[in-house]
Amino acid sequence: IIFDIDNTLVPHGAPADERSKKLFKRLYDAGIRTMVLSNNDKGRVEPFARAVGTEYICKAGKPSKGGYIEACRRLGTAPFETLFAGDQIFTDIMGAKRAGLKSVLVEPVDRSTDIFKIRLKRIPESFIVKSFRKSLEKSCANS
Repeated sequence: IIFDIDNTLVPHGAPADERSKKLFKRLYDAGIRTMVLSNNDKGRVEPFARAVGTEYICKAGKPSKGGYIEACRRLGTAPFETLFAGDQIFTDIMGAKRAGLKSVLVEPVDRSTDIFKIRLKRIPESFIVKSFRKSLEKSCANS
């Protein structure tokens, strides 16, 4: 499993908290390999990755697929057998899809910590999520 950090695991800019540390420990105990993939610089990403005990790639260039492919290479997994978890459709999820990974869109941990450009991206994302939920509800009702 490859994770984004900011607003996926912790509020934007926050250090690894006990919840994150416990999550990674549970994954390790289950034999699941992990990595963090972030567009942030090493000063942000390395301390977080070290605190949860995982590898990392910083300045990943998401949504370009290169960082995702490199993360799979380092994990020793094929893209189709790798999961990516992130909080943004237009960077995290789009990049994962372009690289052939399965992905899960998580609810942002704390939207109030988003930087301005991310707040702007959340506006069209909200329409996509609402449309998807509506479609899913319709599909479930017809089943």
